[in-house]
Amino acid sequence: MSDSTTPSGDHRIAKIELDEETIIWRNADIEQERRIAIFDLIEENTFKPLRAAERGASGPYHLTLAVQDGRLLMTIADSEDTLVEELLLGLARFRRPIREYFAICDSYYQAIRKATPGEIETIDMARRGVHNRAAELLLERLEGKVETDFATARRLFTLICVLHIKG
Repeated sequence: MSDSTTPSGDHRIAKIELDEETIIWRNADIEQERRIAIFDLIEENTFKPLRAAERGASGPYHLTLAVQDGRLLMTIADSEDTLVEELLLGLARFRRPIREYFAICDSYYQAIRKATPGEIETIDMARRGVHNRAAELLLERLEGKVETDFATARRLFTLICVLHIKG
């Protein structure tokens, strides 16, 4: 990761919001995942919107995520809340990973309550695998648009999943 004090700007997310109209809370477990993802993301991330940076924009950035017409809308503002860029990403390629992630998370939450430690570990390994593959897909989709790292992509994928929760 680059030094955030370089003259080129502080390319990270300092604030992140999810479109509240998109979200319908499913349960306490998902709400906890959301809180952890946002906390971890703010604590450590790499996020450089390339076109905005080429025009001289620098962070830290305020990012808002929403789903609009079946696509992910990423609204990126600077620290003064001035819009620097909006990105729309098609979500069709994420439908399966999102379904798989929800299914494995449900199994994991049930296992925590009644399974053996070995069973929980096996399910958790599968959950991490699904999450990692989805993060790699997100990195591919952001290529040429946003420069980021794997850990940031994992946390962003968690938040994309939260946006897809329907009651």
